Amino acid sequence: MTTDGVGSDRPHPDMSKARLALGDGGPLVVLTGAGMSAESGVPTFRDAQTGLWARHDPAALATPQAWDRDRDSVWAWYRWREHLVGSAEPNAGHLAIARAARDRSVAVVTQNVDDLHERAGSTGVHHLHGSLFAHRCDGCGTPMEVGPAPTAPVERLVPPGCPGCGGRARPGVVWFGEMLPRQPWDAAVAAISAASAVLVVGTSGLVHPAASLPGIAVDLGIPVVEVNPGPSGLAHGVTVHLRDTAAAVLPALLAA
Repeated sequence: MTTDGVGSDRPHPDMSKARLALGDGGPLVVLTGAGMSAESGVPTFRDAQTGLWARHDPAALATPQAWDRDRDSVWAWYRWREHLVGSAEPNAGHLAIARAARDRSVAVVTQNVDDLHERAGSTGVHHLHGSLFAHRCDGCGTPMEVGPAPTAPVERLVPPGCPGCGGRARPGVVWFGEMLPRQPWDAAVAAISAASAVLVVGTSGLVHPAASLPGIAVDLGIPVVEVNPGPSGLAHGVTVHLRDTAAAVLPALLAA
């Protein structure tokens, strides 16, 4: 627990207030963004120096148009991302969220396309932006198994063919210009509507429509606790903002 960065031994001055806001028994919704996985070594989308996109224009790789233009390059890039994410480990924040579900109902709604929540032990995670590991056919949409990701980057890689329609396997993520999958969005809204508290972790508050979810809780009078090492990413209505990282704060915040 810190007040001005990881490593301080001083207790966070707002921890008690945050724990009171989250309550100790009602349904909890945890909304997570890129900052949740940053401490596991997964660079945030907007990290200009160490981010996965540092040397690549996302518009050149993360759109349906890019896939249509050069799917072998796009597939190679995403498979390399799978390897990088697969090499990361859940951090103390992921583990704390999973442990909290032993004592209360916890729904995890994430903007992240990694599987760190699942590997930490959380179940029923709602991926608003899809998952790197949920491949599907680009023609008929059928889920596809594609085998392990290469352990070294390559510039081009031919996607496996679909045995049903002859299409090709594509990443299971939501690209720029695509609609969010309806099922996880509806599940997120339903979970927030039934929640006794909402915990927002590591999100910039800039990516819509996901950024609108905390506002639903605020409008319903549901307490919202934000964990973010920088300034608040939410426009208004935050009950408590703990300015720190997920791994530093969540174990104490979510302790039974």
